[in-house]
Order: sequence, then C-alpha cells, then structure tokens
Amino acid sequence: MKKNTCWLLAVLLMIATSCQSQSFSIDSSRIVANPINLNYQFQPEENSYREAADPVCEYFNGKYYLFASKSGGYWSSPDLCNWTYISCKSITTIDAYAPTVFEYDGMLYYLASGGNPQIFRTSTPDKDNWELIDTKFSYGNTDPSFFLDDDGKVFLYWGCSNEDPIVGVEVDPKDGFKALSTPDTLITHRYKEYGWEAPGDYNEKDENGWNEGPCLIKYKNRYYLQYAAPGTQFRVYADGIYIADHPLGPYTYVESNPFSFKPGGFIGGAGHGHTFKDKYGNYWHVASMKISIRHMFERRLGLFPVYISNDDNVYQHSVFTDYPFRIPDGPTDFEKDNLFMNWNLLSYQKAVSASSSLPDYRPESGNDEQVETWWASAGGNVGEWWQIDLGEMMEVNALQVNFADHDFNHTASSPYPLYQYKIESSDNGSKWEQIVDKTDNTKDAPHGLIVLNKAIKTRFLRITNTRLLDGKFSLSGFRVFGTGNGTPPPIVTDIVIDRNNTDRRMISFRWNKGANATGYIIHWGVKENKLNNALMVFDSQPIYRFFNRFSSYYFTIDSFNE
Repeated sequence: MKKNTCWLLAVLLMIATSCQSQSFSIDSSRIVANPINLNYQFQPEENSYREAADPVCEYFNGKYYLFASKSGGYWSSPDLCNWTYISCKSITTIDAYAPTVFEYDGMLYYLASGGNPQIFRTSTPDKDNWELIDTKFSYGNTDPSFFLDDDGKVFLYWGCSNEDPIVGVEVDPKDGFKALSTPDTLITHRYKEYGWEAPGDYNEKDENGWNEGPCLIKYKNRYYLQYAAPGTQFRVYADGIYIADHPLGPYTYVESNPFSFKPGGFIGGAGHGHTFKDKYGNYWHVASMKISIRHMFERRLGLFPVYISNDDNVYQHSVFTDYPFRIPDGPTDFEKDNLFMNWNLLSYQKAVSASSSLPDYRPESGNDEQVETWWASAGGNVGEWWQIDLGEMMEVNALQVNFADHDFNHTASSPYPLYQYKIESSDNGSKWEQIVDKTDNTKDAPHGLIVLNKAIKTRFLRITNTRLLDGKFSLSGFRVFGTGNGTPPPIVTDIVIDRNNTDRRMISFRWNKGANATGYIIHWGVKENKLNNALMVFDSQPIYRFFNRFSSYYFTIDSFNE
C-alpha cells in the first residue's frame, strides 16, 4: 500500500514515514477477505434477508467447526479458508441465537440461548448425530459461553441486556452441567465512562447499550473475559476485555478497549466474537459484522488475526481484513505480520455503468465501499451487466463479488440461490476478454473472493448475469484489488485534534485532505508505543465518541491511495 504517516503524540508532533509494499508467494486458496464467504441462511421473515452472527469456532479432531446464530447447521474447515456446510437436524435448538461450543473429554458440547437450556454432544460433528444429554443447568440464559480451565473445572458465562450484567458460574460437566453456586456478577454497564458502550451509529445515545456475548480465554494464568457492546445493528459494534486472576473475578477493565473494532471500510462491525487458537497456536477472533438494512439482524461473519503483545494485552488486526489477506500455514507473529496481501483497492468511486438499474439502486452503489447500499438491475434476466472503468490501465490481482439478493423471496426452507456469471476485462471498453467463468457455478457464494491465477493489466471490467434469477441481479460491492499507478499520497498536514471539554469520550479530528489520497487510517492507543487500535475513514473531519472518559490517548494518521 502506498501511504504516508503523520504522528500525533497527544499533541501535534509530526514525523513522516513511508511504507513499501511487500510481495508474497502463497497458494491462492489461502487468500481470503471478510465477510467470510459462507452460504448464509435466509430467515423466515417476510423481508427476505440472510443472517449469521454470534459465532464460535472450535478446533476438534483436526478440523475447525464454526457455529453461528440462525444458520440451520454449521461449517467445518481443515484450514480456516475453505468451509463445508453441515446441515443439522439432531440439535433441536440449532436455529436459536448465540450458541456456545467446547470440547470436553473427547466430545463437542453445544448449548444455545434460551429459557430452557438443552445441551447436546457428539464425538463425530461431521455427521448429524448429536445427542441431548440430561441437562441439569437450569438458569435461563442468553449468549452463553463455556470455558474449560487447565484444572478441568468448567465455567459458564452469559449475558445480553441493556440493564443486566454479564454473569458467570462454575458448572459440573459430570452431572449435566449443574450450576455449583449462584451466578456471580462480573461486568456491569459503564457507558458514561467507556464511550464505546453507548449505543447509536456514532455512540451518540445517552443510555446503556447492550452488553452481551461473553467469551473467556486464559493467558499466563490470567483470565480475559470478553464482552460485546453497544448493539449488533451498529458499525461500532465491538468487543472489549476485563482481566482477572480467577475465572469468576473480580475483573478489571482493560484501558485499551475495545480490542475488536471495525467501524470503517466496506463492511463494519466486529462484536460478539469468539477468540480461539488455530492448530499452530495463532490466535484468531471470529465476530459478527453488520448490514442491518432489511432487518436489524441482517449480519455476516468476519475472521480477524489476534495477538497478545508484551504488555499482556490483546490486540486485533481489523482495518484491512475486508481486503485480501492470507491464512498462514504455520506459527506466525501477528504483531509483526498483519497478513495483508498489499493489494490496494482500485475500484472505489470509479466511473461505472450498467445494463439497467432501479431508481434507488444506482450503479454507483456497486463500488461506494458500503455493504449497506447496492446496485440492482431492473430484473434478474440473463444478460444484465455492471461495468467499471478504472480510469487507466492497472494491475489487477483479485476481485471480490458481493451479491445483494435484491427482491429475492427466499426463506430458510428455500434452496440456496445460485449466482452464475462471467467477468470480462478490456483495455478500451469495446473489445472484451473473459477472465472469470462462473457460468456453471453450483455453490452459494454471496461474498466470493476471486484471486486471479496471474495478475492482469486492464482498465475496464464487466460482470454479466448468465442465469435467470428469482430476484434482481444486484451487487453491494464489486471490489477490485491490485496495484495502481502514480505516487504515494502526501503526508497528512494541518491536523487539529479537539477533545470535548464537556464529554471527554468525544474527540474530533480534521486535517488537510490530500490531493491524491483515497482514505486515511487513524491509529491510537493509551500508550505512546502501543498505537495498536485502528480504523479506516474516507472523510477528513471525523468525530468519534468511543473513547474512555478518563484516559489519555496517542494518535497517528496514515493517508493511503491505490
């Protein structure tokens, strides 16, 4: 990525740096981009929409098993790259919200939210043969999460409320997971101190958000209790952490919260997640990402690399995870390697055209970097197309095709839709060459990342529908990745940072918008040498309200382009 950096150490101390792109040689099947490309289930409501959220991922017997709300089943993968859907009927609560899964004594155990807890188990999750156990855990709960400690003790955490706390209790896995005491209060609402807990698209509401979705990990004999806030329908949906010396506390807030946070980019949201280790010992976080247009719960899943730094705090790479990044096949230091492929976004706000469009779904919505908006053709006929002009010849490495399912009438019982299409390239807009052939596609792939076998030089790209659809041929994002031309953007200048005197959770930024800058990355932290939180923004005058009222912050701002 071509970029320049300006440092702001509490005040305006400016140091210019430059980052050069790196090249990688990697199996293209190990390159992914968020949202995870899964066959998200349509829901039964009248407004046809897909949903999966509140995920948990468990490594068991050589495979990863990914569970999520309202999915009718779950997915398995040998490598975190390629997922196979497993429809499930034997778990009668499979379509309930916010499941938890963990391994105990050679079995996988499953529990979903509900007033009448039912725990299922299996030793063969590739088969639909889960069995209901004699469940003695009797507390009705929402957003449960199991934790198995090193000494064999098992704990269960839950909470999902704008009033009630996150709670936890030890349970007996040998006796139907019966609670061994009354639940302990572990995390309460404190939005007046921690701005990211306040609800609203910009954390602007003066009320409790929803604290929910706990998850516990253990590191260096300390317990890291994660929780989500302020609500799944917001791009600012995030996960934070409290730390304790005992599974049931007392817990202390981590000042660098939230650690999992992605309000910017093509798709936002990184809350109600689950942190887990892969088979190489690398940490990952799988979390809920937000669309929330046809329904508040219209959501997707995202996968993010996580690391624990030398200050024993948890950090996550989020900014460029909706760009192509690679899944490593060995132990990797994620603090030094963010896995980004260094393929830049070439499609943002470029000139586009289409065969047809509906009045409120213009072609420009197909490349505005907002999953919440989309282009829709007038019909689902064969031959409908959408085209982009990159402005000049550029090197293209990958394409992400995000379909919008406009005017579909699918429900959970409907067959998954099959998008079949072709993609062509052209140097001049008149002579075309096919570069992607999905005309015989048999897989539901609403967010497919296509890595080209060999990078091409082109100016124009066109996608054409080749199968009659029940709804409209529609795109929320036709995203082009590769290497542009020209020079890096200028260093960010004329920076002003203003912290609100009345509400110190609010900080406003403004700077001079560079002539050839596409966007900006704001990095921040509560320590001068730990600016590990970051977000992407295309505006040069953002205002944010997600900061801690009593914390001091350090910042840098990067500008980037193609």
